[in-house]
Amino acid sequence: MAWLVLFVAGLFEVGWAVCLKSAQGFTRPWPTIGFGVFMFASVYLLGLSLRSLPLGTAYTVWTGIGAVGAVAFGIVVWGEPADVRRLVCIGLIITGITGLKLVTPH
Repeated sequence: MAWLVLFVAGLFEVGWAVCLKSAQGFTRPWPTIGFGVFMFASVYLLGLSLRSLPLGTAYTVWTGIGAVGAVAFGIVVWGEPADVRRLVCIGLIITGITGLKLVTPH
């Protein structure tokens, strides 16, 4: 269950990153509010997952999900570059996340 909570926390991290860009320096109210809500939810769920997962593993997986999700969102929605080098780097992050999941005994 902790892994599911951590995964959802990572998705909320993607949400706050998207809202942060959309808030345009906190000048737009709705994305700014979304940023706060998503950030609170993300950190709260990360904290819940830390009840049974090691800190280093949980934090790394959480930031990895957020990073991969933010890059994927940028590519799909905002037309950011999707060249081979970027995709290889994303693949390396996913490999690291998967590796940590496989070697963590929970």
